[in-house]
Amino acid sequence: MCGIVGIVGNTPVNQSIYDALTVLQHRGQDAAGIVTLESNRFRLRKANGLVRDVFEAKHMQRLQGTVGLGHVRYPTAGSSSASEAQPFYVNSPYGISLAHNGNLTNAADIRDSLFEQARRHVNTSSDSEILLNVLAHQLEGATNYPLTSDDIFAAIRAVHKTVRGAYAVVAMVIGHGLMAFRDPHGIRPLCLGKREVEGKVEYMVASESVALDAVGFDFMRDVAPGEAVYITFDGQLFTEQCAENPALNPCVFEFVYFARPDSFIDKISVYSARLNMGKKLGEKIKREWDDLDIDVVIPIPETSCDSALEIARTLDKPYRQGFVKNRYVGRTFIMPGQQLRRKSVRRKLNAISSEFKGKSVLLIDDSIVRGTTSEQIIEMAREAGAKKVYLASAAPEIRFPNVYGIDMPSANELIAHGREVDEICKMIGADGLIFQDLQDLVDAVAEGNPDIKLFETSVFNGNYVTGDVNQQYLEYLETLRSEDAKTQREIQQELANLELYNEGV
Repeated sequence: MCGIVGIVGNTPVNQSIYDALTVLQHRGQDAAGIVTLESNRFRLRKANGLVRDVFEAKHMQRLQGTVGLGHVRYPTAGSSSASEAQPFYVNSPYGISLAHNGNLTNAADIRDSLFEQARRHVNTSSDSEILLNVLAHQLEGATNYPLTSDDIFAAIRAVHKTVRGAYAVVAMVIGHGLMAFRDPHGIRPLCLGKREVEGKVEYMVASESVALDAVGFDFMRDVAPGEAVYITFDGQLFTEQCAENPALNPCVFEFVYFARPDSFIDKISVYSARLNMGKKLGEKIKREWDDLDIDVVIPIPETSCDSALEIARTLDKPYRQGFVKNRYVGRTFIMPGQQLRRKSVRRKLNAISSEFKGKSVLLIDDSIVRGTTSEQIIEMAREAGAKKVYLASAAPEIRFPNVYGIDMPSANELIAHGREVDEICKMIGADGLIFQDLQDLVDAVAEGNPDIKLFETSVFNGNYVTGDVNQQYLEYLETLRSEDAKTQREIQQELANLELYNEGV
């Protein structure tokens, strides 16, 4: 999962991109990068770490220019090496820089054809670099100079025909402009905004509307599935549908977990969607657990807080904050090591014993992935004195891996894969466990935009909307995502970097 930003302005954009990335930090905590354009030269800074740590004053001073891109990253199937931080760039043609959120499902095939047919070398294991080279190869065939908007859109149409999977992309071409486009299913989010500065219009694209809010841009609209946006460096805006059969199938997990509650995605308020999830789940609990004597409803912070509040209201039970969160510890289910995840949970949360002692508590979580975090939190509740501990998930059972840009583990690591609810309940040590029904989840989110007929829900039901995901690909992805393989790739990459450094390359 990643966050992307692109701005075409009339004043320096470095601070605006930095500020936008800080509010998109929840979308990626592994690496951050900004590239700006000044005097037809890219100014790039990227490294592993949080936004606040990657960019010091000296870096910001160097990132001059009135156009630029930004990216925050957490790797899905690639390495965590700093060499794979984004944005990427290529020198030919013109000079192109690109940032990408999502995952290409045919990246391996494209990598081979890029080398064999286009004579392009991809230097990392990142599918984003592959996407950049596909785009560069298509622009290389344009006959006009300077490029016209028709040339840009023709290249993006060819990209859509070549790549498969999920992608929200922002890129800029030296001497021309900034482009942004979204995959034909609209799986990953992308929106467009503008503001007026000293009588001149500036444009911005970003993964979530909250990034526009943070830097004073007015939300214009979401970029449609398959649509491309092209903004020349002198401020002309062009848009065109570049996919043959676009369909809006946004990832429902954006609303469950990833997006900030103050964002709107595809006309849906994330906050309202989570309230609706709570209402639906509360009604199910009331219907199926009417015999339980629940004393208090407690959220597992923070994403579940909105749903938990509505569950408490529906059940007519007290709502309490029973856990205090250390906000300086990263997410656990996407942390790159099982032992690190285990150790981080107790550093991340601490129980308020007075809210648990002698009570039957209903804990609310947004989802249950591996189950290790749930198990430890239930242990913490019991240690704090809880008499009974029930757990409710605002999302259904996660039984299948994600292939569209979320670092979900392989199927065998998912606690719900091949298991029934009673078995999961026993494994995590709860006195009762209940999950949201998938249809209720879809209805809760779709209430904000009834025009959406199908959401991307593959982690719950195994139905992959792009239609190209088979068992062979899932097995291939599992080998990429295995933690041992990830560790080995990172070690090999760092050794390779060290060898290049020692050789003076």
